[in-house]
Amino acid sequence: MKPLALLSVSDKTGLLDLARELSTTYNFQLISSGGTAKALKAAELEVTKVSDYTGAPEILGGRVKTLHPRIHGGILARLDLPEHQQDLADNEIQPIRIVVVNLYPFTETIAKPNVTLEDAIENIDIGGPTLIRASAKNYNHVAVLSSPSQYAEFLAELKANNGETTLEFRKKLAIAAFQHTQSYDKAIAEYLENEQKAEQEPINKLASSYTLLCNNPKPLRYGENPHQPATWYQVGATPKGWSAAQQLQGKELSFNNLLDLEAARSIIAEFSDDLPCAVIIKHNNPCGVAIASTIAEAYQKAFEADATSAFGGIVALNRPIDEETANLLNKTFLECVVAPACVPSVAAILGKKQNLRVLVLSDLKHGSHETVKTIAGGMLVQRSDDEAVNPDSWKMVTQKQPTPEQLQELIFAWKVSRHVKSNAIAITKDCTTIGIGSGQTNRIGSAKIALEQAGDKAQGAFLASDGFFPFDDSVRTAASAGIVAIVQPGGSMRDADSIKAADELGLVMVFTGLRHFLH
Repeated sequence: MKPLALLSVSDKTGLLDLARELSTTYNFQLISSGGTAKALKAAELEVTKVSDYTGAPEILGGRVKTLHPRIHGGILARLDLPEHQQDLADNEIQPIRIVVVNLYPFTETIAKPNVTLEDAIENIDIGGPTLIRASAKNYNHVAVLSSPSQYAEFLAELKANNGETTLEFRKKLAIAAFQHTQSYDKAIAEYLENEQKAEQEPINKLASSYTLLCNNPKPLRYGENPHQPATWYQVGATPKGWSAAQQLQGKELSFNNLLDLEAARSIIAEFSDDLPCAVIIKHNNPCGVAIASTIAEAYQKAFEADATSAFGGIVALNRPIDEETANLLNKTFLECVVAPACVPSVAAILGKKQNLRVLVLSDLKHGSHETVKTIAGGMLVQRSDDEAVNPDSWKMVTQKQPTPEQLQELIFAWKVSRHVKSNAIAITKDCTTIGIGSGQTNRIGSAKIALEQAGDKAQGAFLASDGFFPFDDSVRTAASAGIVAIVQPGGSMRDADSIKAADELGLVMVFTGLRHFLH
């Protein structure tokens, strides 16, 4: 009697080659259901329909096909137990040695624009995960293939072992199978929970439980330092974000490259719909941000904001790289450049710097909706600080009110400040950063660093602070350096002191009512 192989797949990539090998080379009897059976018959392969094997028809429009004792008994039977062997014989059940299953495309379905809840529900696979889990549980006797990417390695395993698979290999397949169904169930739960939130509670609330599932690991040379092993994982089945980026040239991305690229992307996202913008990141902090009428001018302004720190930096642009910008980029040593597009002729210019990593990411605007940090024994999860800046909600608290032009500069400075490590001070002029103070243990220290960096350029400049001023000393320090307008959250018990100082010194000061700490 031929050994049995069950094939039931949604994604039919590689199916026919695999089925042909199993049937002709290794003499397996193929059993299958629905569209998979039709595909095998169309390829003139001998296949037994599941309904013929079980004696039970497919019902409920195909919702119930493989949920039958002759199927699951054949998968779950322990062939080393005489009582299981007897049950199989008494019920005319053959052991199923190979199960090839992949699932309805749920994540692909919900990624479509305007998908309905009904469409999403109909793409929740039931029989498939049951088959996968049953096979994976009984890996001592069953090999389960849950992805077309496993077929080639599986056939090589059969060839190396005279048509058999090793226990170690089957266990490896089982682990992948459980990871696959776990990720699948997580996607369903998150989708339904988000649907429920949208219907019932438009309030800030995170999930009642949180599971972080990643796949497609890419080992990195090391982490932040050479003694720290590191891996880059993709979240979700469909590549997105940096997993979807195209690297045109340069060495492999490092752990620190990816952190800095994401920091650069988050700032670019603030200006994705504005004028051309360039961002230069160094050690996860911006050292130059500028907007201008052309992307080349924006990059040059960002570079000149702190040319020393820009050396070895990460550059993000919100416009395609053009020839003028490429020639400017080639003038200094940079680690990475990312932009939404780069035509071959421009890529050839950048190719003169062979070690420069050049990436194309068409969607630089959208990032993760949540941030996650691990602590001993748990995780901290929060919604990302990515709400659009709303100047209509700001309070003009000083006697001197900002002009429309001053308000636009304050908006620019405020957008930058939210991406600087706390305590954050960003000083800008002509929509270009000229001084940044970050990561200090007190705000006046950050202000002094930013003002010192700005130097004489601080005359007529604008200052943004990610947190409120607990005293009026920062206001007075800023005014003495030539700052003309300040934007800050407000909310200190001594706000009145800061406002009074600003009025005495003739400054504009605006309260946003929103704090932007970044740790």
